[in-house]
Amino acid sequence: MIVRISGEGQYEVPDDIVDTLNELDTVVEKALADADEATFRTALAALLNRVRDSGVPVPSDLLEPSQLVLPHADATMDEVQAALGEEGLIPG
Repeated sequence: MIVRISGEGQYEVPDDIVDTLNELDTVVEKALADADEATFRTALAALLNRVRDSGVPVPSDLLEPSQLVLPHADATMDEVQAALGEEGLIPG
């Protein structure tokens, strides 16, 4: 699966981490619902770091469609809230 982190690049991540990404996404969503900035920052960082740590960077000269697009690390709560779909940042 190809995941894009906005402003950073794409990573090819193994399908077996999708459940972990969904768990982290749930924490991000709850922090947004609770207006808990500290938990939001921690959860977003954990989500992005999991993609970085588990994924292999896709070379910038390859044009691959992204199955997921995540916000950049400095995204505000309002920006992330606007990007959320019915299933959160990560569908499934």
